[in-house]
Amino acid sequence: MAKYVIQTKTGAAPQGAYSQGWRAGDFIFVTGTGPVDAKTGKLSGESIEEQTDLVITNMESVLAADNATLADVVKVTVHLSDSGILSRYNAVYARRFSAPYPVRTTVGSDLRSLPGMLIEADCIAYAPQTKSIRRSGYRKSKAPAKKTKKKKTRP
Repeated sequence: MAKYVIQTKTGAAPQGAYSQGWRAGDFIFVTGTGPVDAKTGKLSGESIEEQTDLVITNMESVLAADNATLADVVKVTVHLSDSGILSRYNAVYARRFSAPYPVRTTVGSDLRSLPGMLIEADCIAYAPQTKSIRRSGYRKSKAPAKKTKKKKTRP
């Protein structure tokens, strides 16, 4: 079973001792990400709608770095700063994901570690690997086997 880290510059960079994502066999695990702009590294969006859209985009970027999409997501865990914004968050979520929707857990959490953050989410995707592609991005060699020199025999 292949296991390796996934990193991308198009998603929010880690702001601590964690990785953006990991592949373990046919599953991809995307770290909990907040509404952090990948270019600036700063919180972006004032409304739950804006922040939800950016969080899902950040998760999507990590998935894309290993050839997966939101359609491959099977589980999402979401932390909201206030349960009163659930319906507004859910409207964006329903627009970004397609039926059949991933299973989901949504909880209220203290997100004050980044002032202004209204949402954080992580996901798990099921995306079987093709046998011909390795993580390094190189395809397995199809070059012919090396020829060995035959020893010359004397008559």
